[in-house]
Amino acid sequence: MLKKWLLSLLFNAVALVVVAQLFDSFIVEGFGTALLASLILSILNTIVRPILVVLTLPITIISLGLFLFVINALTLMITQSLIGTAFEINGFGTAFVAAIILSLINLILNRLFKDSLKD
Repeated sequence: MLKKWLLSLLFNAVALVVVAQLFDSFIVEGFGTALLASLILSILNTIVRPILVVLTLPITIISLGLFLFVINALTLMITQSLIGTAFEINGFGTAFVAAIILSLINLILNRLFKDSLKD
């Protein structure tokens, strides 16, 4: 369980660095900052995200689940506000596109290393 969580943090940090390389308006100052952001995202996804999902359930159902990307973008924006200048996202549009790309990169990394994730 711990191994799976640590690998998930590492994959998410790598994904954050990749997204930072793709966009000038998505700034991560280093891999340590990406790890910290990944940790905070993990905590937010455990505590805040379920609350947001329940509150926005009707719109999530109507949009066939696509509204979950908006929730992911919101958690990215909250993470940015908690970390400060070492992790910056300039605008909600960037956060929204970054949330989609982060999801895709995490999906690919999890598929590539699925044997490592088994306990």
